[in-house]
Amino acid sequence: MPTVPLSQVKLGDRFASDVITPLGGTLFRKGRVVTSREYEILQAFLVKQVDIEPREGAEEIAATEEAALTRFDAEYDRLISLVRRIFVSNTSGIGLPIMDIRKQLENVLAHIDEYNALTFMPRIADKQDYLYHKSVLTALTSYLLAQWCAFPKKDWLPLALAGLFHDIGMLGIDPAILYKPSALTAAEKEEVQNHTKHGYNLLKNVAALNEGVKLTALQHHEKMDGSGYPLGLKGDKIHPYARLVAVADVFHSITLERSYSRPISPYLALEQLQNESFGKLDPVYVRTLIEKLTSFHNGMVVRLSDNRLGEIVFTDRNNPTRPLVSVGGQIINLVTERGIHIESVIR
Repeated sequence: MPTVPLSQVKLGDRFASDVITPLGGTLFRKGRVVTSREYEILQAFLVKQVDIEPREGAEEIAATEEAALTRFDAEYDRLISLVRRIFVSNTSGIGLPIMDIRKQLENVLAHIDEYNALTFMPRIADKQDYLYHKSVLTALTSYLLAQWCAFPKKDWLPLALAGLFHDIGMLGIDPAILYKPSALTAAEKEEVQNHTKHGYNLLKNVAALNEGVKLTALQHHEKMDGSGYPLGLKGDKIHPYARLVAVADVFHSITLERSYSRPISPYLALEQLQNESFGKLDPVYVRTLIEKLTSFHNGMVVRLSDNRLGEIVFTDRNNPTRPLVSVGGQIINLVTERGIHIESVIR
């Protein structure tokens, strides 16, 4: 078990023992393969030396682990391609390949353990891909949120389908309006809002989908206080599927890059969700999402908005998105340091 200085660590090496931070937190577990990200973190925490395993076969091991970690990505990309094909070639919605979509969604969900809504950021090559990625991510997060909120198992997949199809009505919106880089006129906003009615009309006669999936397309922009559209429903008059999917939809809407706005930190997005839980979004579903996505162990490595790397040392249950973070031995209280926030999770 050789101990080597950081300068001699190579990509593909494997840690022979846990790497511990100066505060006693576990930076990396024994057996972790060193990639460029691990190396960057080691440098940021001023780690001088580490224990590594003998290097024979390290490259093959790294390649095997990398292949295992890309199963989710591969199935995710296939689902994106399928959704894109539907939106591009099936503008009428007639003959939607529901069973093909369901099968590929199940293929992705088979690897859901590799998905973290807070840290997964897809590669969006084209501005039109925003809608496809938002639909798929809303499906995945809705699937997890259904479990966290103790929905019966029979509802988990339908809720994922509700997330996937919630914006299917966008098929009927003029792409020039849908991807317009500037502010919409009042008439254009009205047309976009009609996607909820279009979506319901596209799905209402599909026997393979339950009523909750169909009503989600219609109701996912309704608000708890009745200020939403298209029907101005409030509270429990909104279907539970629609209330749950709305939470996932808002989260991904503001954390993905789109034609007219930059994405925001997922932590700021959770804070925005918390604000909207007062009258707009279902507070139970919002609180559950925030608690689950921020339930990190002390020692989690994060990047702050000022680009510094730090280590979470304590999380206040009343302020889960603003924990205490140690940066080079200095404790940053994000509750009081409002100008700084967590930008991303490194590990």
